[in-house]
Amino acid sequence: MVVCGDDALAHRLAAELRDVYGERVTLVVPSAREPHRPRIPPPARALGRAGALLGRVSAAMVRPSASEAFGDGAEPPEETLRILESAQPDDAALSEAGIAGAGALALVYDDDELNIHAALRARRLNPRLRLVIRLYNRKLGQHLEELLDQAAAVAALGSEDGGDTGGADASTTVLSDADTVAPALAGAAVAGTSRVIEADGLLLRAVERTPVPPGRPGDPGLCTLALLSASANDPADAPGSAAGDEGPVLLPDDAATAAAVGCGTVVLETVSYTGRPVRRRWLRGRGAPLASLFSRRLRWSLAGVVGAVLALAVASSLTMGEDPVHAVYLSLLDLFAINEPAINAPAPRKVLQLLSGLTGLLLLPVLVAAAFEGLGTFRSASALRRPPRGLSGHVVLLGLGKVGTRVLARLHEMGIPVVCIEGDPEARGIALARRLRVPTVLGDVTQEGVLEAAMIERAATLLALTSEDTTNLEAALYARSVSPRLRVTLRLFDDRFATAVYRTLRAAHPRALTRSRSVTYLAAPAFAGAMMGRQILGAIPVERRVLLIARVEVRGHAALEGRTVAEVLRPGRLRVLAVDTSAPDDPEPDAAGTAAAAPPPDEERKPAQLVHELGDGYVLRPQDRVLLAATRQGLGDLHARNLPAAAARPSGARQA
Repeated sequence: MVVCGDDALAHRLAAELRDVYGERVTLVVPSAREPHRPRIPPPARALGRAGALLGRVSAAMVRPSASEAFGDGAEPPEETLRILESAQPDDAALSEAGIAGAGALALVYDDDELNIHAALRARRLNPRLRLVIRLYNRKLGQHLEELLDQAAAVAALGSEDGGDTGGADASTTVLSDADTVAPALAGAAVAGTSRVIEADGLLLRAVERTPVPPGRPGDPGLCTLALLSASANDPADAPGSAAGDEGPVLLPDDAATAAAVGCGTVVLETVSYTGRPVRRRWLRGRGAPLASLFSRRLRWSLAGVVGAVLALAVASSLTMGEDPVHAVYLSLLDLFAINEPAINAPAPRKVLQLLSGLTGLLLLPVLVAAAFEGLGTFRSASALRRPPRGLSGHVVLLGLGKVGTRVLARLHEMGIPVVCIEGDPEARGIALARRLRVPTVLGDVTQEGVLEAAMIERAATLLALTSEDTTNLEAALYARSVSPRLRVTLRLFDDRFATAVYRTLRAAHPRALTRSRSVTYLAAPAFAGAMMGRQILGAIPVERRVLLIARVEVRGHAALEGRTVAEVLRPGRLRVLAVDTSAPDDPEPDAAGTAAAAPPPDEERKPAQLVHELGDGYVLRPQDRVLLAATRQGLGDLHARNLPAAAARPSGARQA
């Protein structure tokens, strides 16, 4: 495996491939030294109000060495991990990394253009290479996948072996770290935890259950994912927590779950947003609603003028005996001062004409105000909205960069009220917030009044997702001083720093919920799974360990195909959560050996069925698609056990 990158994701991905899947990895980085991280300025200058606490946190930290990015402080084994220094992933660097004989290449530079150029070079150097590309632009990523896959197919047809790839998978997978971690961060806003997985029409959540007293039945949920250690309260789902020596028991069977008395558990359940519903005007797209063209005061003024005209018309019809329609016509002429003066008319007619003229004078400023308000409404339709009065129970989203933009889109899809804070008017997510009509406050969150403008005192959750650790920390500390029970989720770059911050905040606010997350910590398993040919949907942190949620096609897996759900269960390693059975049965092959029918596309598939709906005796068909909960070792074993079966197939079968 070859990994090319310039930030912490490359280092973490290399460690994932080496430690979990046992692969030999070549890491190509601009520098073999410690990956870049945001610099932590002196506390007095950087935090102001939070200086004392940051000083305590920084004093407890030990800056890790370069080798600690890969393990417990020891240098990575030379035979399993090789590091090359290269400023650019050019032909020379890729060739030196052994791209010609590599099985997969991951391009995880922070620059999309650099990743595209490197992918084109790699496909030219090795058409049979599996590519995993980090790309933020979704639409460009789809086109790039098609282009590179087509290039691989053309190169295979033009090769000397006539298109036989020898079992190699030359697919292209484009992933975005922002898209990968957005569900977890949005889940922290919805349910107070990042253990939320969305797959095959299901929205599932891993919930931590406290120990149940003996003799009292507990809530098992859909299934039990983990049995927590005795010290799981410190904390349950943050990396580096102080769990017991034995650690949690992942994916236990029913017997182990029943025998675990007085032990906390992590169970799986379906989830939906049950908070205060979003007002419909928050969900409008572009443009301004017609009812909001004019203010309420102006609408009442216009209604009063119309009522006065009707009253004058009725009075004219009753006193002068005129037709009602003609009376309205005369009243309008008098209103706009274009009627003849009623010099020789009776006294009632003169009085009505004077009242109509007075009403016309009152109408003139109302019309001018309506014109200005209507023009201002259309001009502000593309402007950022301000938080409405009376807003409460909302999510305050700090930072509209790559990650914040994806989280905003996910929260909006779930119908959760959001107020954004961004200091850069040209930030990536400003256009999305303007299009979705999401209230946004422009300003530096470290300045007085910015969080108050977002109504932080009435918010339910704060998501601090800027790229600066100190900015996120200061916002969290000040928000907690305003609302001590506020739910806070921080994006922090350094794991040691995140652990120290978490423990300090938990000690200061024991009744409040605090979570610290690293984007690379959540995204690395998905990139590693894609390099191994697996589709990782998310990661569920359990104390010091991680459960992976993966979608796997049953066809071609000897450990799955033709086995019951109960037989697939491997305690501590692998468990089936749901099965997508929407694909029809394979037709009987004809004399010509017609291949099996292709499964329906994703948009035509029905929601997957949970295991408790199908039963443990359901036999997995080749065309089924399963949703698995697995440890990293369990997923690696599933891949390893499939290799001998694939190698035993004849080349013609592999090609088919």
